[in-house]
Amino acid sequence: MAYDVEKVRAQYPALSDGRAWLDGAAGTQVPQSVIDAVSDAYRVGMSNVGGPFESSRRAAGIVAEARAAVADLVGAPDPACVVFGPSMTALTYRFAAVLAAGWAPGDEVVVTQLDHDANVRPWMQYAQRAGAAVRMAELDPATGELPVDQVTSLIGERTKLVAVTAASNVLGTMPDLRAISHRAREAGALTYVDGVQHCPHAHVRLAELGADFYATSAYKWAGPHLAAVVAADPWSLENLYPDKLTPSPDTVPERFELGTSPFAAMAGAVAAVDHLAGLDSDADGGRVERLAVSRCSVQAHEDELAKMLFDGLAALDGVVRYGAPQGPCTPTAFFGLPGKEPSDAAAQLAERGLNVSHGHSYAWEAVHALGIGPKGGVRASLSHYSNQADVQRLLDALGEISG
Repeated sequence: MAYDVEKVRAQYPALSDGRAWLDGAAGTQVPQSVIDAVSDAYRVGMSNVGGPFESSRRAAGIVAEARAAVADLVGAPDPACVVFGPSMTALTYRFAAVLAAGWAPGDEVVVTQLDHDANVRPWMQYAQRAGAAVRMAELDPATGELPVDQVTSLIGERTKLVAVTAASNVLGTMPDLRAISHRAREAGALTYVDGVQHCPHAHVRLAELGADFYATSAYKWAGPHLAAVVAADPWSLENLYPDKLTPSPDTVPERFELGTSPFAAMAGAVAAVDHLAGLDSDADGGRVERLAVSRCSVQAHEDELAKMLFDGLAALDGVVRYGAPQGPCTPTAFFGLPGKEPSDAAAQLAERGLNVSHGHSYAWEAVHALGIGPKGGVRASLSHYSNQADVQRLLDALGEISG
């Protein structure tokens, strides 16, 4: 492994402000290469697709490159599997609308307490409109785990869809997606996976996860604000007919995308994937091969920092960590300081140069299952550009304000 975090950090202009950026779960910073890609797209000039001139062809090329880049990042078999949209929430509502068109009274949908509300509420709302039942899989509040049987026991012959996260956005828990998706497939149900917090920290291979649909957001992996839902294969999209304008393309995946594409953001997404592929200086070969090496190197780096963070939090008497998963998890810690509001704790940490999130972070079902309510907690989340100094700085600051 040739992962040099200081070399990585030097590529991020925002990190030069001297603060510890521990809010990657809310959105990462972007490297200079992504900034340049976005600005260059505007500087050179773009026109809408379909024109018989160079700027239009350039925009069409950016779209094609973006689909190919995201397909490489998550292991999709074809760029035609990639549907773009402004956010994971918007795309999930889009897919909920089209998938629910085939639901009827007596059908069932499975959601979980571990998920971000964007992978819960759309399915619940459309199920209610269709007269379908919603079954909620419960997390273990003591560990933050989502036991496989909590999900699979709810899947039956009338289950149409299982919506489950690949990684909790507050607890970091990574459920056993293979087992869940396998059971769903046995029952003839589709699996829609929220990979927003998973994709930044894992080498993603869709075939291994077994997901029918996998959602990811580029701004969580050093890219611009752009999201994608990636189908397991183009055929997963072929028999779905979302509402669209009459003259809009009827081709896949274009028929799922509303309005003009954000060409500059797509150029930034390509640059972000290329950046991720080059994080390990020893990585070589094509982009897929370089991603495999670099993503594994990032995971090893983050695992080391996560251990330092989790062990350090456990040693602080005045800090309570919510749901400490024993199995695989992302480098994310959700905690509270007894007697102190999460917003106050986050503000005190901000005064000490630490960027952390606070509140429920849209993990609405999870914060209630944990018994802490909508005020939630404080969330510290590490990224590939985090270093030991960032973690130690947080632990030292927590020691000061929790005493």
